[in-house]
Amino acid sequence: MSESELSTTIAAGFGHYFHDFARRVRTMASNLTDDQFWAKPYPYGNSFGNIVLHLIGNLSYYIGTQIEHTGYVRDRDSEFAIVQQGRKKDEILAELDETVAMVIRSLGNQADNDWSRQYVAQGVDDVPDRFSIYLRCCVHFHHHIGQMTYLMKEWAHRAT
Repeated sequence: MSESELSTTIAAGFGHYFHDFARRVRTMASNLTDDQFWAKPYPYGNSFGNIVLHLIGNLSYYIGTQIEHTGYVRDRDSEFAIVQQGRKKDEILAELDETVAMVIRSLGNQADNDWSRQYVAQGVDDVPDRFSIYLRCCVHFHHHIGQMTYLMKEWAHRAT
């Protein structure tokens, strides 16, 4: 396999998972009302909507700002703010879709030698290169899908 083929394989592989994870989030969210999307079913933890905002912030900063130079300025604390008055579930899910599309475009923009380029950003001192930040963001996304699945089970349990 040539370097170019490997680069294409890496981009396609990550792209597949980012797309699939966004689809899973949208599927789970379709079963929630706007109120459930923002409500915390437990006195601890986060709402489904706040986790989605957190994923948007994570990807927009680590990929958008640091690799694609989008100018996004992250306010991590606001991702977890309880009150999101006026923000509808569909609006947030559309923002997630746009963010994932940006990540997938970014993956396609990586040349063979870009994967090993040094990566530096606040909050990820242990990430040495671009390949590693894409991997870390993908794993982070998957981790939060697990939390969302748990929230969905709780909402289903409460409905019975």
